[in-house]
Amino acid sequence: MQARFIPLLAVLLISACALPRGGAIQSEILAGSTKEDRDIEVVPVTRANVDRVAGWALPPQAVPKGAGWIQGGMRTPASTSIATGDLLSLTIWENDQNALLTPVAQKQVQISQIAVSSNGSIFVPYIGEVVVRGLSPEQARAKLQDQIDGVLNAAQVQLTVTQGRQNTVDLVGGVAKAGSYPLLDRSFSVLSLLSQGGGVSPALKNPQLKLLRGGKVHSISVGRLFSDPTLDTGLRGGDKIIVEDDPRYFLALGAAGTQSTIPFPQDHVSALDAVSLIGGVAATRADPGGVLILREYPAKMVRLDGKGPDRERVVFTLDLTNSDGLFSARNFSIQNGDLVFVTESPINSIRTVLGLVGQTFGLANQVNN
Repeated sequence: MQARFIPLLAVLLISACALPRGGAIQSEILAGSTKEDRDIEVVPVTRANVDRVAGWALPPQAVPKGAGWIQGGMRTPASTSIATGDLLSLTIWENDQNALLTPVAQKQVQISQIAVSSNGSIFVPYIGEVVVRGLSPEQARAKLQDQIDGVLNAAQVQLTVTQGRQNTVDLVGGVAKAGSYPLLDRSFSVLSLLSQGGGVSPALKNPQLKLLRGGKVHSISVGRLFSDPTLDTGLRGGDKIIVEDDPRYFLALGAAGTQSTIPFPQDHVSALDAVSLIGGVAATRADPGGVLILREYPAKMVRLDGKGPDRERVVFTLDLTNSDGLFSARNFSIQNGDLVFVTESPINSIRTVLGLVGQTFGLANQVNN
């Protein structure tokens, strides 16, 4: 009876590679990579070449003109200047019996909410147009006082400023209290604004900060800004600050602890970080010597001199079974859009076949009995 099962066993052994599994084995993915007309380049990540392939970083995603953070030392003067659109309120005190502005029996008159015009001036009765744009509130008050002294006897001026759009900044999203905030003074900085807004939302993944100014976008990660306060910069009227998730991600497939889209949790993610983020390799079926990083390069980066990939499609291979592979994986950077593929161990197919063989012989013994 057992002889009847020999053909079945032969079929099982031959078709071992076709058994159901969660991913490909390394040899399947790399098949044909040594041919002259190959479609991919295979690059082992080792101590000998990890520095060389680090120069193959993908260009950043398309961003608006002017991206990159504003360098330190760009704080503006420490006093708030009056700008177009600000609203000035005047209180004028007169002690003269022949007062021009104050009604009979009153000592003061208020002129409220005078908008600073496009030419930077305000209109005051009996004085006319007075240019105040670019002056601090105290400088503007002194200028008005000088001009009023030439018209009114024993008059005194008080001035308050309500800042308009050109002396406010907008905080958009990613914080507890988004909104429009007045510039308290010219030392009001990005970190000051984030504090006013209640801090960055803890729900954001590696939050990124964008500063929109003059048609340009300047960007930095919040983590980097917090770790190096010298990068903090003063804000200007009309600035907009946006806080949002890091848009970068990589994919995890195969015999990994998780198969998913993984957002970047920090500015730099190494291959070893990536393996940790995907939950490691599956202990029962993965091949730790066959972790692959699949990356596609634009055609303009293809080179034949070793200073770039020689094919648009590149498979970087990692061997996590030895110290060189582990150290090199720590020094190899994952790029946005990479695919981290953990290959299946070929031993699994053999184990499955052996299990089927055991079941087959067990069934044969039952039939014989």
